[in-house]
Amino acid sequence: MEPITLEATKRCPEINFDFAANTFLIKGESYPEDVDSFYGEIIEALETHLESQQGATIRLDLELIYFNSSTAKVLMELFEMMDAAAERGNDVLVAWHYEADDDNMEELGGEFAEELAHARFELKVLET
Repeated sequence: MEPITLEATKRCPEINFDFAANTFLIKGESYPEDVDSFYGEIIEALETHLESQQGATIRLDLELIYFNSSTAKVLMELFEMMDAAAERGNDVLVAWHYEADDDNMEELGGEFAEELAHARFELKVLET
C-alpha cells in the first residue's frame, strides 16, 4: 500500500502513514470542517492494512496541539483499531506526545490510555 502523506493546514494535521514501515503519524491541529471527509479514507486504509498484519511491530505517534470533539471520536476509532491489532498478536505502541506545559493534553492522553486493553500507550513530553 502506498504511503499517505498530507501536509498540515490551518485546520488539519500533518498525516504521515508509512504502511511498509508500520509507522503512522498525526501531528498538529485537528479541527477540519468535515471530519469524515478528511479522515474517512485515511481510517479506511489503515483499518484494511491493520487487518492484514500478523506478528508485526506497529507504531502510532500523535503530536496534537489542539483537536475538537469530532477529532476525538476519530482518535477513539484509531485507538480501537490499534487495540484490536494488538489483540491479534501484533506489537502495537501508541505514543501520545505533548508539550511539557500542556497539562490538558497530558490529561487527555492519560484518559485515552485507559481505553486500551492490549496495545501499549506511552505519554511522551515533546523535546524542544
